[in-house]
Parts: sequence; C-alpha cells; structure tokens
Amino acid sequence: MAKDFTSRSEDYSQWYNELVVKADLAEHSAVRGCMVIKPYGYAIWEKMQAQLDKMFKETGHVNAYFPLFIPKSYLSKEADHVEGFAKECAVVTHYRLKNAEDGSGVVVDPDAKLEEELIVRPTSETIIWNTYKGWIQSYRDLPILVNQWANVVRWEMRTRLFLRTAEFLWQEGHTAHSTKEEAIEETEKMLDVYAKFAESFMAMPVIKGFKTPSERFAGALETYCIEAMMQDGKALQAGTSHFLGQNFAKAFDVKFATKEGKQEFVWATSWGVSTRLMGALIMTHSDDEGLVLPPNLAPIQVVIVPIYKGEEQLAQISEQALKMKAELEAKSISVKYDDRDTHKPGFKFAEYEFKGVPVRIAIGPRDMENGTVEVARRDTKEKEVLQQKDIANKVEHLLENIQKNLYQKALDHREDNTFKADSWEEFEKLINKGGFVLAHWDGSAETEEKIKDLTKATIRCIPLNNKKEEGKCILTQNSSSQRVVFAKAY
Repeated sequence: MAKDFTSRSEDYSQWYNELVVKADLAEHSAVRGCMVIKPYGYAIWEKMQAQLDKMFKETGHVNAYFPLFIPKSYLSKEADHVEGFAKECAVVTHYRLKNAEDGSGVVVDPDAKLEEELIVRPTSETIIWNTYKGWIQSYRDLPILVNQWANVVRWEMRTRLFLRTAEFLWQEGHTAHSTKEEAIEETEKMLDVYAKFAESFMAMPVIKGFKTPSERFAGALETYCIEAMMQDGKALQAGTSHFLGQNFAKAFDVKFATKEGKQEFVWATSWGVSTRLMGALIMTHSDDEGLVLPPNLAPIQVVIVPIYKGEEQLAQISEQALKMKAELEAKSISVKYDDRDTHKPGFKFAEYEFKGVPVRIAIGPRDMENGTVEVARRDTKEKEVLQQKDIANKVEHLLENIQKNLYQKALDHREDNTFKADSWEEFEKLINKGGFVLAHWDGSAETEEKIKDLTKATIRCIPLNNKKEEGKCILTQNSSSQRVVFAKAY
C-alpha cells in the first residue's frame, strides 16, 4: 500500500493528504469543503470520544443536546462573539422547495422565506445560554456541568481533511457557576483533562498555556489551550478551554438568587476538542510506510495473520489462532484474526502496517510445530519469535511499551525542535527552520500582528506557570517579563 506514496521529506502536506485517503480514514465528499469519515477513521474517533466522555463524566459532567439552528438575533446579543464568527456562518433563509415551472428541477419557494434567518451553529454558546435562562433561578440550580457531542459548521474556503473542514464533529462543554473562582477552576480543570487525554491516550506531548488577547475565543475573557508540535515543526492547537466571565449571562439576562437573596449574573465556561485531533494523531506519529497508531486509540490493537497452504493447514492454524485471540481479548485487547482467502499474507502484512495496527502476529505450519509465533511491532518494525503459551502477557506488555515509546519519541522531537531566540535575526532564522521558538514579546497586539505579517508565525500560547524572565522584545526591543511560544501553525 506504500507504493506510489509521497514521503514526508518530499512533500509533507501531500504525504498527509494521501495518507488520510489511502489508510481509509476519510475522503472528500460531493459537498464542497465537507468530508466523509470512513469506518476505520470513525472507529478511531469513537475510541477518542469514548475515553473523553468517560473523563468528562468522572469530573461530574453530563451530556445533553441542543438545536443545530440558532436564530440570527441570538448571535447579535454578544458583540465580540458575533464579530468573531460572522464571516464563517451558514445561513438558512427559506424552509421549502418547489418544482420549477419550466420542469428544470426544484427551486427555492420565494413564498417560504423565514421571518428570522437561522444560523447553522458554528458553536452553541448563544442557544445554550438562552436555554439556561429557564434553568437557573437560584444558587441551588448551580453549577450546571453540561457537555454536548455535535457537529458544527464554519464556512472554510481552504479545507484539509480533519484539520479544517466546513462541517466537523466535536464536543462542546458549557458550564454555569455561582462564582468567578469556581468558573476559573472549571476552565483549568478541563484543560488538564485535555492534556491528560492527549498525553496518555494520543501519546502526544502538549504545552498548556493561555492565548494572547487577539487569539482568544470570541466572547471569552481568557482562553486556555494545549499546543502540540507536528513532525514538520508546525504547531497544532489541540484543544481549548474558555473562561467566559459573565458576558453571555449578561447578554441573555441569566441571573440567580444568592444565599443572601441578591440577584447576580452567572459565571460561564466553554471548552471543546474536535475531529482535528485525528489530524494531530496522524501527524504526530505516522511515517513513510503509513499510519502509526498508539495502542490506546487503535481500533485493532493486534492482528493475527495465518500463513498456510490448503484447508487442512488453515483449520489447524485457525484453532490455535482463535485460542490466542480469546486469551488476548480476555485482557481487553482488541484483536482481528484475518483468515481471508482472497489476499496473500504479504498483502495483509502491508495493509495492516499501512493502517497502523500496533502489533502483528504471524503463525504458520512451522510455528505450529514449535509452539511459537512471529510478533512484529509497528512503531519500530522490530520482529521477534515468542512462545504461544505466553503470548497474552507478552503482547500486553508490548502494547504498553509501544504506547510509551511513541510518547517519548514525540517528546524528544519537540525538545529537539524547541529553541530560544534573543534577536530578530536569530528569531527569523529559527522560525523559518521550523519548530517552537521561545522569545520575548512586548505584550502589544501591534507587535504580535507585525511579527505574524513578517514571518507567518503566531504566538501559540503563553505557557502556564511561565517563569518570569526579564528581557527585550525580539522585534521592538521594548521590555518583556517572560518568553512566549512562537511557531508557524496549522
């Protein structure tokens, strides 16, 4: 499957696009800017979804669902919010079609114009806070800890599968609190959940930080984020958590009676990750032979491939293979036994390697005689012969080792490509090389924008618990008290 496959060094962007399609993860749809997530790609997303959902519920959150359509007037109520999303909104203006009089097909019925246009949700703060107004009367109704799994639409002109599409899948948490302190604690807690998921399940190291004012979510007082480095040195924002203050409560007049009987506005947060994580997963670990998946998110963790001649050999091998499969599954390891007679073992080896299956077990007639199997790991391509009788324990430890190895490899890559710059000349050279550059910034939006115009690099985040370090801004030489993370980004 790796034949005619562009290498990363040749063209990283083309490598990514080809990998997504050839590994059966997704494809472009007939609707411009939208994608079809294929079963194998969706199976990975389901594993992500299931783990995140578990982590959300462990922190006290519950799931709900809110409408896809948002009345246009709702977006007008929070000025920063509407300004941030206005250029990306899809708008529903009519509710009926009719046959054209000339028989050419269907047309929009001009008599079916909506009294108020509906926006296909780009995010749900407005519809949710309009709803919360009916749910919240007193401090006894708080906190509200709600998450929604949904699709959203942001009309992108330049799209790339998983990374940037007009419609994508995500989760969005929307919580309501009685105090500022509780809302900030929630915002930081969910950032920690995202970071733990990225590192423990995606095997992807991240930097936790907060965005500059110009990069904040529209309508937020503070935006926290996790930033990851891809193999080409570019940054990818992998998740965000927003402290919304009382902006949306004031916009939708959501008040509560305190214990003392006073009326106060509610404090809010929102937080989300999307199918963009699929792109992050691909670009963190995969290689020139195809997809590489961390075991914790692989739909198939182990594949068993029989090597045989004739039905009699297959029957004998299958009996032993299915026994091993059951032993592995007893340890909650997902296993596929591929006994298709339509493809040769060599084809199957190449197929599962390209699809990133972490462990491959091959078993043939000689293995049956010796009580052995050949085990190959996807991350290092190493092979070893193991005893069948101990295969479940060995593979369980091997999967743990692969998970740790992938994380360490990604962490080493980030550390090897993180630099400090103390002058503009040094900064330009390092940014063009790729990677994260830690440099001083004077804190002004004008300087931030000028650096972006000159280099296409943005401030990815101001790291949390950032050490104070007096210095000079790389562009203006104005004073600065800390370094920030610059990078070119997806």
